[in-house]
Amino acid sequence: MRVAFVCADPGVPVFGSKGSSVHAQEILRAYRARGDEVRVYCARAGDSVPADLQDVEVLEHRTRVQDPAARERAVEEAAAHLAEAVVLDGCDLVHERYSLFSRASALVSRALGVPAVLEVNAPLIDEQREHRVLVDEARAEQATRAVLSSAAVVACVSEPVARWAAEHGAAAPLVAPNGVNTRRIQPGPARSGGPLVVGFVGTLKPWHGVGGLLDAVALLDPERVRLLVIGAGPEGPALREQAGRLGLDVEFTGAVAPADMPAQLARLDVGVAPYPAREGQDYFSPLKVYEYLAAGLPVIATAVGQIPAILRHGVTSFVVEPGRPEALAAAVADLAADPARRRAMGAAARADAVAEHDWSRVLERILAAVPSDRPAGRRIDDVRTGTGTSTDSTEEAAA
Repeated sequence: MRVAFVCADPGVPVFGSKGSSVHAQEILRAYRARGDEVRVYCARAGDSVPADLQDVEVLEHRTRVQDPAARERAVEEAAAHLAEAVVLDGCDLVHERYSLFSRASALVSRALGVPAVLEVNAPLIDEQREHRVLVDEARAEQATRAVLSSAAVVACVSEPVARWAAEHGAAAPLVAPNGVNTRRIQPGPARSGGPLVVGFVGTLKPWHGVGGLLDAVALLDPERVRLLVIGAGPEGPALREQAGRLGLDVEFTGAVAPADMPAQLARLDVGVAPYPAREGQDYFSPLKVYEYLAAGLPVIATAVGQIPAILRHGVTSFVVEPGRPEALAAAVADLAADPARRRAMGAAARADAVAEHDWSRVLERILAAVPSDRPAGRRIDDVRTGTGTSTDSTEEAAA
């Protein structure tokens, strides 16, 4: 099967190191593992192409506009150019990572008569409005309804995202949580002796709760527990200052390339996802949790968003109340005192990752929902003019 993978979001470099980039790369790998031919059409390719994806054909249409209003128009135009390129190349299925102002998968699906998979990882209109700048919300809404209403499958990372997608035009969104490459990330050699190494993996931003993790570790015996923070981000300087103020000897690795992540995970005894409670922000499906499971690590996580549905409390993890450093500290202390339980929980975590969360299984569940019958294709002119859509909302979006 010929698959066109489209990402019109200039904030998501397909071959970058952030979580969204890792997600994109793993979807490419999962298609290729099935024997499919995949081409990438994107607004930003990135410059960290893994060795096993070097031969993937990539068409990049960059947008370099800084003014918010002009940038929104540029993203929309770039998405249309990407859609036209897909139609000229041809494909059997188009898989788009939902991006603000992009109608690409709707245009390609209608022009070629092929099914579209739309992958929705966040309620982007809400995020852009609340955390950044959204100038033309009406046009963003139109484009969103166009792709949601025309996709054969709308694959959402969580129940809250699926509800949001349904409210914005998706007929029957599929909940398809994130996954992990269990061949790339495997348990490391057993560690013996020394303090318990507790680790956090991810971008250092306020909503990841690393400050609370530092407060928790400060409650523990430094001779028995040490903390490793794997990742970089805007909160890095403040977190380093906090660690110094608390008298903690914390290792901050800085940014880590995806290819180096397995080796970093192998340094850990326990993986932590210390998210704080944030009203209306429970829609995420954290990649780090799946990576901890695949690495055979017992997980300590807060009961936020989809985490309680992912983890088995007392079997693979300890799921604790958010906003309570003492609860995190107690869970760490329990695991530090019981190596046998750590090993048992780690083994169960690995088994769950392989059985339920490998990216190949995630993709198969998505593709199983694609209907076999599709309408006949349309002309390339439909893509150039933005026509050829089948509902009032998408007709309006193309105007």
